[in-house]
Amino acid sequence: MSARESQGNGRAGTTGARPGALGFLTDTTLCIGCKACEVACKQWNQLPMDDFGFTGYSYDNTGDLGATTWRHVAFIERVSDREGRRPTRLKAFQSNWLMMSDVCKHCVYAGCLEACPTGAIIRTEFDTVVIQQDICNGCGYCVPACPFGVPALSLTDGKAHKCTLCYDRLKDGLEPACAKACPTDSIQFGPVEQLMERAKRRVADLHTQGVTEAYIYGDREVGGTGGIEGLNAFFILTAPPEVYNLPAQPELPQRKVLPAFLSTAAAALGLGLAALLSLRRR
Repeated sequence: MSARESQGNGRAGTTGARPGALGFLTDTTLCIGCKACEVACKQWNQLPMDDFGFTGYSYDNTGDLGATTWRHVAFIERVSDREGRRPTRLKAFQSNWLMMSDVCKHCVYAGCLEACPTGAIIRTEFDTVVIQQDICNGCGYCVPACPFGVPALSLTDGKAHKCTLCYDRLKDGLEPACAKACPTDSIQFGPVEQLMERAKRRVADLHTQGVTEAYIYGDREVGGTGGIEGLNAFFILTAPPEVYNLPAQPELPQRKVLPAFLSTAAAALGLGLAALLSLRRR
């Protein structure tokens, strides 16, 4: 059985997730940038606090997800004039902050899992994607295979690391540390199908409140494209995905292998025919 077939067993519903799959809903409209999730993640998973110096560009001090940062609170300052355009020298302008706690998406079809040659990356009974550190050989194939740039190689042990969705806590019936610590319920944990229904109701409520730009990132239409079929950790956003450093149309890199091979084969065939014609003319 291929990695893709094993990932697809028993999938149903609008999200593509397996029945009973657990995941995250991160509502960015509720995020206050307190970073309690970052701290709780590092504390529970015993990750080093070696990246807590401010970058100097914003209130963001971790910069991005990494081998020792499995939750990252992004601070995005948007500046525009009062009519929604970019400011000019003579026009008054306003600024607002967008904040989002980013995390591994635990994709329905995970590129990292398909690319791993050792079987170190597995899908758990909770439909989460976990890297087994005792099997990982540090080859790094999972890094470019992830369309979201989540797995990262550690400079300490040379192995790949990312969010486990607190697998050890799930086995004991506990919610992940980041969701437990979030004071505003921006990070919500539970069955993926239930979270998706909750997200749809929340977006509808935001639209009635005038936040018409709110939408879900992580279903099959937005965020779960290109063979991914959905995200088990998805988001409510109010700006285009690129603003949050998310791809607008993510795609599994493996889907590009066959077209690339066919293009190469066609080019080789063309060169061969040209050489043959050239020889026949002599």
